[in-house]
Amino acid sequence: MDYGVTLIVLGLAILLAARLDRVETRKTEGVAIVNDGDSITLGGERIRMRGIDAPEYSQICRKNGADYPCGKLARQSLVRLIAGKAVSCSGWQRDRYGRLLGDCKAGGKDLNRAQVEAGWAVAFGDFETEEAAARAGKAGIWGGTFDEPKNWRESHGHELVERKHGTLASIGDALREIFRFW
Repeated sequence: MDYGVTLIVLGLAILLAARLDRVETRKTEGVAIVNDGDSITLGGERIRMRGIDAPEYSQICRKNGADYPCGKLARQSLVRLIAGKAVSCSGWQRDRYGRLLGDCKAGGKDLNRAQVEAGWAVAFGDFETEEAAARAGKAGIWGGTFDEPKNWRESHGHELVERKHGTLASIGDALREIFRFW
């Protein structure tokens, strides 16, 4: 009986290892073109920053009774964080637009985390602690009122609502990819 269970577990481990080659991490680096507060282009590769959601470029928010261009300010925040430094991003998933879902760094700084800490992106599967701190400090968009970026997109004609893409979602996606076709 013990040998049978051992053989089954060993067989499953071999099958799992054989499927892991389907999950390929892509790494890209270079000079970034900042598209908006949570997406960049590196050497022709379009990248959506994983685990965060920034206001859309044309999104308007409200603070002290006045409208302000929070989407443009979210983009400016990312431009300042990069400040001409080389950027590196790695990831293996793609969003519905074919963009790489990436974890990005510039000058040793985690850009995904920094955008949430600065209050220019909401947690979208990761960085909930950083969002709570930004919210408590009224940083960025938390200093006023705003529509969650996903809700804003939906109310402005973007029919497909994107799923969260944090660590737990990534694990689920990896398992689905590994066990597909079994």
